[in-house]
Parts: sequence; structure tokens; C-alpha cells
Amino acid sequence: METVGIGLIGAGFIAATHVESIRLVPGAEAVAVASRGRESAARFAQTCGIPHAYGDYRQLLEREDVDGVVVAVPNYLHARVVADAADAGKHVLCEKPLCLTMEEARHMIDRCRANRVKLVYGEPLCYLPKYVRAKQLADEGALGEVFLVKHGEEHPGPYSPWFWDADQSGGGVLLDMAFHSIEFARWFLGRSGVKSVTVTVKTLLHADKTRCDDQSVCVIEFDIGALAVLENSWAKLGGLDDKCEIYGSRGNTFADVVRGNSLLTYSQPGYGYALEKAETTQGWTFTAFDELRTFGYPQQMGHFVNVVKGLEEPIETGEDGMEVLRIICAAYRSAGQGRRIDWPYQPPSVARPIDLWLGASR
Repeated sequence: METVGIGLIGAGFIAATHVESIRLVPGAEAVAVASRGRESAARFAQTCGIPHAYGDYRQLLEREDVDGVVVAVPNYLHARVVADAADAGKHVLCEKPLCLTMEEARHMIDRCRANRVKLVYGEPLCYLPKYVRAKQLADEGALGEVFLVKHGEEHPGPYSPWFWDADQSGGGVLLDMAFHSIEFARWFLGRSGVKSVTVTVKTLLHADKTRCDDQSVCVIEFDIGALAVLENSWAKLGGLDDKCEIYGSRGNTFADVVRGNSLLTYSQPGYGYALEKAETTQGWTFTAFDELRTFGYPQQMGHFVNVVKGLEEPIETGEDGMEVLRIICAAYRSAGQGRRIDWPYQPPSVARPIDLWLGASR
């Protein structure tokens, strides 16, 4: 297989990010896009230079030149789309969160396994150059025994209206952004088992438009004794922050992803990004350069292409996505009941993880 044909299912911001990443990967080509509307798919295809557009993703799955698909649709659609892609024999890169329920996660994994296709769970922090180097330091013993992992990803709020709707998203910032932080901590600590989860969530800034949480603080105790302290926000004004702090018995390391790789810019009219951004660019901003590689997206796409070719096994699997979902469910349960949730933990059956906080199963 000389060229891997990639189909995009979804035509929003994150799909555009993946298209730009595909262009940076030798031997990969974006051959088709599908959206819930034929017109939106056609506009996306024209803008991004993709030759084929569909208003029904099942038509895209029928194409023989599509070897793998990127699932970049609202969260509640993930399970259905991944299962259909697997049944069509397509390898899958699924955006986070993997899905909304443990039952959906198991079905997705089973369908991919039954059809002998690979399911790659999309977690770009595990490819982000600064974070990869930090983990290398820890794995080499430069920090001694790591006992604390801190991570925060924060910004003023999501870029698409469906995130505010719990029926489509399944939850707020905990489900949207703590998914990143939790898997970062699991990955950094060698995917050690969880011992307990304690979480506080609130709706601080956006109660006028959503019942979802926009601020969360999560403390995870791992069975090796290490702690993770994870702070995620849709209520942090002033743009994006993405930082980690790693503490070990013989050393520490710190990474500021955004400010450490940016120009400091002041602009009265503001300026355009190659990719749409949620925050304004008027006033003082940290202007990104080589943004895609800084956040690991081309590296993730390169890995997915090699998985499709059979050259690599997934670094992030469906099982990883399912375990993060379990932790998220425990986190909402902790917030809803005001107590620590101990392991082993099997989430109760709910339609949306946020129901464990809002009260459907308290």
C-alpha cells in the first residue's frame, strides 16, 4: 500500500485539523469527506481541496480508495459511526471521547476486532513533542520515582455550539478536556491502575447557555502510589493554556506548551489563523507557529497511517479510551455524591456521563 486514503467523517474544526495533518504525512491523502449535510460537506471539500464529498457517511464508507477514516462528529454519534466503519472494513481514528457509555465502548471494540480493523483512540498529548520528551526523561530515570503528575488544559469555551448541549456532548469540560488530562497521566505513569478518583466540578461562567460543567479539578490516586492533579476549564479567559508539571524523587520537569512555542503579539484588528480558533485574536495574544506539530496532530496521523499499513500497533487503543471513560464516569459520580470513588469501579448504566452529576442516578 503506497498511499493510504483517509476519509473524514465530520466537517468541523477538528476535521480541518486532521486534513492539515494528513498533508504533512508522506503517503497519506484525504480522499473524501462526509457531513450531516451535503452542502456543508461540499464547502469543506472545496476549502480543503478534497475531491469527494457526501451528505451520508455510509456512502463514503463504500469507497474502495478509503483505507481508514477519522471520526470527528459530535460525541453521541461516535459509537454508531465507528461500528459502521468497522463493518465496512475501514481502520478508524476516533476523536475523544471514545463514546458516551461503557456498553458503547465495548460494542465499538468488539466490532473492530470482529472485522479485523484497528481502532486508534485519538489522544494527541501522547505525541506532543514536549510531553514526549518529559516522559523520556522520566523513563530514563532522570527524575527518580515520579510521585506527582499535574496537568491543565484550559480555555474560554468550546468552538462549536453542540458542546453546550449535553444530549449531543454527554458532558461538559470534564468529558471534553479532562479526557486529555486523564489519559496524559495514565500514559505518563505507564498506564498504572487507578486506586481512587476525587473530583469537584462547577458551572461558573456559562450557566446562561448550558447545564454542563465548565470547571473541574480531578485528583487520581494510582495503585503505584503516584497522584495526578488535573485542572480543566471552559471558564479560563484569555486563550488556551496547556501545561504539565512532573515531580519525582530526584528531579522535576515543567512544560508550557502554548507560551513556550509562541510569539508575543499585540494586534488591534486581530488576525486569522489557518485553522478556526475559539478565542479572539485582538489585543495581546500568544501567536502560534508550527501549531499542528506543537500539539502532536501530524505525529498522531503519521502513526495512524502506519497502523493502517500494518507497520505499527496502536499506541492509544479503544481499550484506553474505554478506561478513560470509566474514570470520567467515576469523576462525575464523585462530583455528584461529594465523595471519593474507589476502585474497582463499574459505572451504572446512564445515557450520558454527566447524568452521574446532574442527578439521574444519584
